[in-house]
Amino acid sequence: MSNWMRKSFVVLISILTFGLVTPSQAFLNENETLTKTNTKAASSIHSQTEVTETAEESVVDHEVFVQKMLTEAEHQAYIKFGSKIKPVIENEFQSVILPKIQTAIEETTEQFPESELSHLTISEVPAYAKSEKIFHIYDERSGEDIIRFHVRRDHPPLEGYYFNFHYHTKHDNFQEHHTLGDIYWDKNVPPQWSSLS
Repeated sequence: MSNWMRKSFVVLISILTFGLVTPSQAFLNENETLTKTNTKAASSIHSQTEVTETAEESVVDHEVFVQKMLTEAEHQAYIKFGSKIKPVIENEFQSVILPKIQTAIEETTEQFPESELSHLTISEVPAYAKSEKIFHIYDERSGEDIIRFHVRRDHPPLEGYYFNFHYHTKHDNFQEHHTLGDIYWDKNVPPQWSSLS
């Protein structure tokens, strides 16, 4: 019972009985106890709601996760290519390789519960020079890689240079080479990764 109702009740009883009878202290204490209990219950419900909302926020939808990783993957690939390689292969990379990267991410991460996806992240710095690494997706809690995306320069005899895009997964201990596709460069040697104009 609210304070003003309790006070009004005391005044009303006092007026009606000419002050001879006042509400018992037990009645007033019971109302105070009820008020405190209701306040605690409301506080508990509010806390549980906050915990539930926090838990729900940490659950990431699989499609949202894949789109986020794909955006980051494209960004990391362009850093890796640099301004000399990117303009030459960008269109083919977007139309041929990027959709296959999306499929690889979907297939590799579909076994993870949505509550675990929030702990998977993409490596931020692609390896430069002659290294094959574009980016890795790894579990930030353990630091363990889940999937590794690489690009290698191939030079088959008398054919010119190709960029071979491929990935490796945790499922086979990163042993199998899963090809995403090849993009032809030219007969001339391509510049180093991340080369600027």
